Amino acid sequence: MPRISPLRQRMIEDMTLRNFSPATQQSYVYAVANFSRHFGRPPNALGAEEIRTCLLHLTQQKRSWGHIDQVACALRFFFGITLEQPALAERIARAREPRALPVVLSAEEVARFLDAVPVARSRVALTTAYATGLRVSEVATLKVGDIDSDRMVIRVEQGKGAKDRYVMLSPQLLAILRAYWREERPETWLFPGRQKGSPVSPATLQDACRVARHKAGLTKPATMHTLRHSFATHLLEAGTDLRIIQVLPGHRRIATTALYTQVTPALIARTASPLDRLPTGHPGTA
Repeated sequence: MPRISPLRQRMIEDMTLRNFSPATQQSYVYAVANFSRHFGRPPNALGAEEIRTCLLHLTQQKRSWGHIDQVACALRFFFGITLEQPALAERIARAREPRALPVVLSAEEVARFLDAVPVARSRVALTTAYATGLRVSEVATLKVGDIDSDRMVIRVEQGKGAKDRYVMLSPQLLAILRAYWREERPETWLFPGRQKGSPVSPATLQDACRVARHKAGLTKPATMHTLRHSFATHLLEAGTDLRIIQVLPGHRRIATTALYTQVTPALIARTASPLDRLPTGHPGTA
């Protein structure tokens, strides 16, 4: 096993103290290592000019804004926390990703999509995703014991941000899960993977989405995240309070949830214009 440098070890320890997820730790270490490799020098021998050059290089390579922002966050952490150079860290600009409206499937499209999933286990997993608004990683790591039929909730352990939360358990989903359990008899993981003792991989669920989208003849993108967007949008259209919708998908900021108000034409159509509240007989009214 290759020896970990003291500097990398310190960065990992700094992230562990702040309860960063293993995935975040891995991506941050990878970003700093690539930064160092790009210039052929240790990262603690580099500074503001190299950081600027690196981020500009990623932009010119047409890398996604999400990737560039992740690299910027990693460098900000490395220089600000591990190297204790907060003034330099504050100068690292964040990449502002253009905000596109999320793609949402109609209720009829969701039904066609779920009916087209060929494998029963994947179909139940995708149905669970739509019924609860869970992220793909959260669906994949659900345990049998997370289903609380007495309280009609599902416990989500260590979701994004290492936070636990509850989501609703619909009676229809409960019936589907019970039928699935009787057929499959899962033990620990609700949706077991191919390797014994491990949960299904998120990649397997995304592959099921691709197959179902093709079979259903959908022209819109249809991924696990599309189901999550559709869940939130359909709740909003049904009149669910925005603050409740914020809690269910695990959004940290209400601004993230508020984005769905821009993609609900049904809600817009039901909104009364101030003109409708004017007294009848007023100029301009019928």
